[in-house]
Amino acid sequence: MTTAQKTASTITVKAPFDGTTIEEVPATDRAGVDAAVGRARSMLRTVHAGEFPAWKRAEVLDLAARTLRERIEEFARTIALESAKPIRTARVEAQRAVSTLTFSAIEARTLAGHMVPMEGSEAGAGKLAFTLRSPIGVIGAISPFNFPLNLVAHKVGPAIAAGAPVVLKPASSTPLSALALAALLAECGLPDDFLTVTVGAGSTVGDALVNHDDIAMITFTGSPDVGWGIRASAPRKKVGLELGNNAPVIIEPDGDWQRAARLIKTAGFSHAGQSCI
Repeated sequence: MTTAQKTASTITVKAPFDGTTIEEVPATDRAGVDAAVGRARSMLRTVHAGEFPAWKRAEVLDLAARTLRERIEEFARTIALESAKPIRTARVEAQRAVSTLTFSAIEARTLAGHMVPMEGSEAGAGKLAFTLRSPIGVIGAISPFNFPLNLVAHKVGPAIAAGAPVVLKPASSTPLSALALAALLAECGLPDDFLTVTVGAGSTVGDALVNHDDIAMITFTGSPDVGWGIRASAPRKKVGLELGNNAPVIIEPDGDWQRAARLIKTAGFSHAGQSCI
């Protein structure tokens, strides 16, 4: 399925503004993660068999970008409601997610191998060699709360382009944007089980993804302590990390310090400083 795992237990999503309940979403346990990974592996075999080729993946991403563009306001309101982001910046995030899916569609059409210059050596004279690119395997994706739509799109879009099925764990406090995007992708033709959203605590769902033998790569955006902990726990996996940090700025003597101050103020305090810019 391309939505949340259906389980007996739920997680309450609350509005940060006043603590009111927005929605109850299914909570995933370790068994649910294992089942999701198993279905993703089956989908990977389908990709390898040529049943979800690059041109189809590009079409899904193109249609998803167009559909999301038509629903900017709907997605922006979901972002604002669950993350307390001002609606103006929530609209910007939704628009950026459109661009992310568009760029991913471009990648789906242009991912290719390389010719190898065999004639660079005497032994290679008269020989032709080339490389082909194939999906790395099932991706375990862990996304943060501060950009609950676009940072999900950053993980899911390129994986679709490459043909790598995804088991996604969004932040438990902001899963609604991820679920909405998964539903949109399914509507646009993404096959069942290519993307499964698993909602739960990092100590349950996150650890299960990181330690699962059938997950080939982990992509994580979040705090340095958690990110480097994941890297240490998964030495045999490919791990992609985008971690929080501070951002010192140096202004040269001939620089426009007034303009720099305005830009630093915006970048430093947008979304209460919880921003990767």
